[in-house]
Amino acid sequence: MVMNSAITAQTLKQMKAQGERFSCLTAYDASFAQRIAEAGVEVQLVGDSLGMVIQGEESTLPVSVDDMIYHCRSVRRASGHSLVMVDMPFMSCTNPAQALENAGRLMKEGGAHMVKLEGGQSMLEAVRLLSIHGVPVCSHLGLLPQSVHKLGGYKVQGRDHEAADAILADAKALEAVGADVLLLECVPATLAKRVTAAVAIPVIGIGAGVDCDAQVLVVYDMLGITPGKRPKFSKNFLLDANDIPEALHNYAQAVKSATFPTEQQSF
Repeated sequence: MVMNSAITAQTLKQMKAQGERFSCLTAYDASFAQRIAEAGVEVQLVGDSLGMVIQGEESTLPVSVDDMIYHCRSVRRASGHSLVMVDMPFMSCTNPAQALENAGRLMKEGGAHMVKLEGGQSMLEAVRLLSIHGVPVCSHLGLLPQSVHKLGGYKVQGRDHEAADAILADAKALEAVGADVLLLECVPATLAKRVTAAVAIPVIGIGAGVDCDAQVLVVYDMLGITPGKRPKFSKNFLLDANDIPEALHNYAQAVKSATFPTEQQSF
C-alpha cells in the first residue's frame, strides 16, 4: 500500500481483509518518526519501552502518562501518513473510567490515533467503554511487560494447551467488545497463527512468528543500538544497510514480504 493518505484503524482492517501485511516500529521523537514514515511503515508505536531505551530504567513501570504525552506529541509532529499508536503506561487504566480519562489525554494532548492496553479478561470493560466513546484500541496479549514481576520475568507465554486456549479466548472476547487491533508478544508461532485466523481484526506480532498480519520491533533493537543482548525475535537490519533510512526501508519490506521473522526469530 502506498501511503498517500492517512493510515487509520479502518485502513489496517482493510489490509488484513485483502491479505496485505503491514509494518510497525516504535518511535519516540520527531527525527526518527519522519524517517520511519518515509520508509513506508504504516504504524508508529510510541511505546512505554521508552522507559528503558530513552530513560535508562530497568523496566517500563516508572513511565508516566505525562511521559507518554510528551513523546507522542513529538512523534505526531513528524509522523506523516503513519498511524500513531501509544501505550497506556502501568497503572493508567486500572478501571474503565480511569482508562477513558487517560486515553482522552493521550489523544487530545498527545495527538495519538490509537491507544494500546495490556491485558485480556481484566480489560474487557475498559476496551468496551473506550470503543463506545470512539477511541481506537489495540489490545496486547501474551507477554505483558507491565506484569513482568508477576509473570516472573520475560518468558514466552501460551506454551501449554490451557494457556494457549486462554489467549485465544481473550483475543475473541476483546474483538467482541470493540478492540480494533491485537498485539501478540512472545507466544509460539503456532498459537499466533491460530489467533490471527480466528479474528477479523489485524494481529501485530513481536516474537510471535511470521503468520501475523503485521510485525513490530523496538527501533533501537532493529538498528542494533540497544545495550545488552538483543532479543531472539529481533534482527539488526543496519548490518546489511548503508544507513538508517535504508535499514528502516529494508525492515518494512521484509515484514510485508513475510521474509521476517524467520523460524530462528520465532518461538
